[in-house]
Amino acid sequence: MRLFELITFTVRVRTVTDALVRIEAELAKPEVGGVLMGCWASEIGQLNQIAVLRGYADEHLRQAERERFLLGGGAFGINELITDLRIENYTLFPFLEPLSAGQHGPFYELRVYDLVSSGLQPTLEGWSNAIEARTAEQYSPVYAAFYATDGALPRYLHIWPWSTLEQRLQVRTQAVADGVWPPENSGPQLRDMRSTIYLPATFSPLQ
Repeated sequence: MRLFELITFTVRVRTVTDALVRIEAELAKPEVGGVLMGCWASEIGQLNQIAVLRGYADEHLRQAERERFLLGGGAFGINELITDLRIENYTLFPFLEPLSAGQHGPFYELRVYDLVSSGLQPTLEGWSNAIEARTAEQYSPVYAAFYATDGALPRYLHIWPWSTLEQRLQVRTQAVADGVWPPENSGPQLRDMRSTIYLPATFSPLQ
């Protein structure tokens, strides 16, 4: 799969647990499309957010599920809890394959970078040249990276699993010190950067 969708719900304070129970039940229904890749609740950054990442075999299936979701009006059963809802389309970087389902976290960092108007292709080239070294055994894996195809463009999303926050700091510091990261020529492409740390829902395929 190369096509993905990220739904980000912001819900009322102290309703995250209830929302996750409802989302799990709704995602299990046979009429719901897409392949659930991960579901997380924010822990550091903007709080009371729930992120749902799904993959699609083709654009027709993604659009059909989008229409079902929007026209049905059910919002995974959490309408009265939602204060904000954002749905974004992403395409997997062509040289990457997502990690398989399983235990990779429990901390997942979702980083979104806004790029200058000409910045996507240089970013892809830089990542292609650097990601093998960055994900070597002495550092850490990346779950995947995706470029957006809607909304404010260009931008991209990359998701990094961490066993501890201490590991995150150590690996990031070491990769920079060793000169393997960030990718060459990545800095001039950036306009804005933001990061949120999430923890997986109990039903998330990524733990």
